[in-house]
Amino acid sequence: MTYVIAQPCVDLKDKACIDECPVDCIYEGNRSLYIHPDECVDCGACEPVCPVEAIYYEDDVPEQWKDYHAANVEFFSDLGSPGGASAIGPIDRDHPLIAALPPQNQAS
Repeated sequence: MTYVIAQPCVDLKDKACIDECPVDCIYEGNRSLYIHPDECVDCGACEPVCPVEAIYYEDDVPEQWKDYHAANVEFFSDLGSPGGASAIGPIDRDHPLIAALPPQNQAS
């Protein structure tokens, strides 16, 4: 099991979750952040600090964002497990689901 970053993060990337993650498993794409499913230790530290409530435990992702679990997993299909986001820095791409979204308006 793992945590998943869903649609509210797209085009926002607040990064408070990165600061809280004790295992450095939250990676940055062009438009969204992604949690590496094999590196996540399920501690939940990221979830309460997300200002837009974009992070969910895998089994608790709202129905309208269920595809984001696959997006988080597939984002790492060609990277494997780099062993920490800070070592590789931002990744110049996004999962196709996220890349195809229109720009997200983050104003409340």
